[in-house]
Amino acid sequence: MTDNPAAAPRPLVVAVLGTGIMGAAMARNLVRAGHAVRVWNRTHATAAAMLADGATVTTTPAEAVHEADAVLTMLHDGPVVLDVIRQAAPGLRPGTLWLQQSTVGLEAMPELASVADELGLVLVDAPVLGTREPAEAGELTVMAAGPLEVRETAMTVFDSFATRTLWTGDDAADGSAQRLKLVANSWVIAVNNAAGETLSLARGLGLDPRTFLDLVEGGPLDMGYLRAKSALILEDRLEDTSVGAAVAAKDAALISDAARSAGVHVDAFDGARSRLDRVVAAGHGSEDMAAAVRASSLG
Repeated sequence: MTDNPAAAPRPLVVAVLGTGIMGAAMARNLVRAGHAVRVWNRTHATAAAMLADGATVTTTPAEAVHEADAVLTMLHDGPVVLDVIRQAAPGLRPGTLWLQQSTVGLEAMPELASVADELGLVLVDAPVLGTREPAEAGELTVMAAGPLEVRETAMTVFDSFATRTLWTGDDAADGSAQRLKLVANSWVIAVNNAAGETLSLARGLGLDPRTFLDLVEGGPLDMGYLRAKSALILEDRLEDTSVGAAVAAKDAALISDAARSAGVHVDAFDGARSRLDRVVAAGHGSEDMAAAVRASSLG
C-alpha cells in the first residue's frame, strides 16, 4: 500500500474484462480509488449495471482496452481469457500492462505468455485470494508474478482492491503465482467441503448442527470461514453466492490436474472435488460453493 498520500501515483486508465462477482467488485474499488475504469462483460447487462458506479461501459473487448494503461482480466478460465484477449487485440497498444487475475491453472500459462509476447503486452499473472465480501471491501490478497520494472504500476492497481500483494517471481510464464493460488484454493475447498459434511453428519445423527458450532466456538478448531459457510447452510442462504459451486468445481479440476502432474496423491481433496461435481451436475452450480453440502443427500 502507499503510505504517503502526497506520493500517491497518478490515476490510470484501467480496462476490466469480466465483471462477474469478483471483477465487478474490483472495478468499483478502482473507480473509488480515482482511476478511469472501462468495463466489458460477455453478458452486456452485467457490465451495463456498472454505469451507476462511475465506470465506462463498452460493448467489445477491443473498445474497452483502447488507450488503457492496464488491462485486467477476471474471467472464468484459461480458454476464455485467451479468447477475450484475442478479441481485445485490435484495441491494444504494445507495452500495455496485462494483469491476468483469473485462476487459470498451470497448463494455460505458457500459451497466455506466448500471446502476451505476440501482442507486445507486459504480462503480470496475479490471481487473487478472497471472495465477494473482501473484494467489495478492498481487502483481497494478490499473488503476483511479473517483471520488476512494472511492479510500481501494477501495485497502483492492486492497492485499489487488495490489502496485500505477495510477489512470487519475476516471470509470469513460470506459473509461480498460479501454483500458490492452487495450493490456497485446495485449502479453501477442503474446509468448505468439511463444513458441509460435518453439519450433515450432525443432522444425520439426530443433533442440531449448531451444537457442534457451540462446541468449537473460540477454540483452535474454530475459524471464520467455517462460520461463514455454516451460516449459508443453516440459514438456507445458498443463493447468496460468494464463490459459485461451478467456479469452485473448475478450480478443483485444476488442482487435481496439478497434483497428478506433480505425483502428489490428494485423496481427501479428490473427494471434495467429486462432491462439487455432483452438485453442479444436479443443477446447483450458480449457488455458493457451500452447496457442496447437498452432495450428502444426493444419490
